[in-house]
Amino acid sequence: MPALPYAARAAGLVGSVIDSSTSLLHKQTHDIVRFAMGSPAAEAVPSEVLSAIAAEELSRPAAYDYAATEGDPPLHAALLEMLRGTSDETTAERLTVTAGGMQGLDLFCKIFVDPGDLVVVESPTYTNGSATALSYGAELLEVPVDDDGMIVDDLPRLLDGRRPKAIYTIPTFQNPSGATLSLERRHQLLELARSWGSMVIDDDPYGLLRFAGDPLPTLRELGAGDPLVFSVRTFSKIVAPGLRVGWVDADPELQQVLINAKQAMDTCTNLPAQRLLTGFLTGGHLEEHLVKQRAEYKRRKEAMHAALTEHFGDIARWTDPQGGFFLWVTLQNGVHTDELFEVALAEGVAFIPGPAFSPAGHFTDAFRLCFASTTPDRIHEGVARLRRAADKLAG
Repeated sequence: MPALPYAARAAGLVGSVIDSSTSLLHKQTHDIVRFAMGSPAAEAVPSEVLSAIAAEELSRPAAYDYAATEGDPPLHAALLEMLRGTSDETTAERLTVTAGGMQGLDLFCKIFVDPGDLVVVESPTYTNGSATALSYGAELLEVPVDDDGMIVDDLPRLLDGRRPKAIYTIPTFQNPSGATLSLERRHQLLELARSWGSMVIDDDPYGLLRFAGDPLPTLRELGAGDPLVFSVRTFSKIVAPGLRVGWVDADPELQQVLINAKQAMDTCTNLPAQRLLTGFLTGGHLEEHLVKQRAEYKRRKEAMHAALTEHFGDIARWTDPQGGFFLWVTLQNGVHTDELFEVALAEGVAFIPGPAFSPAGHFTDAFRLCFASTTPDRIHEGVARLRRAADKLAG
């Protein structure tokens, strides 16, 4: 048979280890504590409220029609009201509704990234974000992350005279480390981007989930309308991932380009999901929901810290996020976390190994844990299982 005539870009479709773990876990038949996927807990999804909204909003045929590509007008209006007075306050001509945050990242790359363009990413970084850039032929440059986020001081040295087309950052409660980019570094990053004419992809799915510390202004706010700042947001972490609704905030000049690009993808974001979220926002449910989730995620992070201290205090160190879903564990016993994954899965616990968060496969001694989706008692059980797996491999 003749070989299939793949496009050159197909070689850059690397996929996501994180998303693939969902299928893998569905195939398991034994009990597994699931620290792998970055998803809200099942009990955190406001399903009863959404069901009540659906009974009214989705009972009419018009809810299943096509919608405006830039977003259903009622959701557009509700979003603008939701953001009023916040660090992300915006205007209608800057806002485009998307099919989750991932479509926002894809739209950015479709519009701005040519094959061979240099895109800076954090190291570690969100797998799906770097994979999107690679799918458009980008060359990636990894910049280290510490407790204050991307080490922006390292950028000029690592670039060695080159100018990146874009700098991709998750500035608040970063995936996977949980780190937050400091205010000083936020200013510094924007200054460097302006000096190079580089776009800043401001991907912030977790900013509304702060449960400790003082909030920082977003890159959107600090940019003060700078056309080089392209902000990506989503309801996936704060309401429910399956709704697949997010938005981008970008220079008004871009809105028609975004509409044109999106019309070549999906015409419009799922209208029933948009109507559900409109009812959720206009019904005044979001703030109460967020208050509950922040308190619960704080409790779960503290439970994970306590369990790690008990079971891993002698062989690992880990981050201490002030919000979001994740913390990052670095082993000090020589165990390779790709190998640990297989042993841990058999032991009844799942996580994402560190190399999944580096295009170059770094962080063989590290892994990401999601604390948001698991109750404290199960967190303690899962971490205990993980230590048993680590001891089996080390022994």
